Amino acid sequence: MDKIHSLTRNSDFRRAYTKGKSVVTPLVVVYLSRNREKARRVGITTSKKIGNAVRRNRARRVIREAYRPLASRVKRGYDLVLVARGRTPFVKSTDVGRVLEKALAQAGALTGEKRP
Repeated sequence: MDKIHSLTRNSDFRRAYTKGKSVVTPLVVVYLSRNREKARRVGITTSKKIGNAVRRNRARRVIREAYRPLASRVKRGYDLVLVARGRTPFVKSTDVGRVLEKALAQAGALTGEKRP
């Protein structure tokens, strides 16, 4: 399994927001943009609308765990920004994983292979 590379620079997030494709679901918003490297990079954000620090951290943990099994299926050369929605801290990572898989497929970011 490859290491999950993180987006860290504000300019990378901004590029994904402005030039990237977005898919909105009730649990997560996915922004997808091409990058110049051949790596998959992911950034997870939560706003203060989600709640206090405990809820924001839980939302990030839930999204991270939902993304982990899908990481190897995401096409290389893409930046993903995953934004938590208001319901995210209150659901399980398996529920977010199902929604996230559909959103990534809709955005065209997944390869055809499925892994158990």
